[in-house]
Amino acid sequence: MEDQIALRQTLEILRAEHSDLDDEIVRHSGAIQFDQLQMQRLKKRKLGLKDQINQLENILLPDIIA
Repeated sequence: MEDQIALRQTLEILRAEHSDLDDEIVRHSGAIQFDQLQMQRLKKRKLGLKDQINQLENILLPDIIA
């Protein structure tokens, strides 16, 4: 039970970070001058977070085949 609580807390932290990165990407893409390399790093980090979020969601809510 404690493991699930810890996983859910980690999941919420990752979701918040993912959302923050999304906001940062939007801000950078609207700028007149932006660093393309920095944008690539942000997007790569965002994709990595999405993968981690999906893994945790699969652990917490496994698919049940009826």
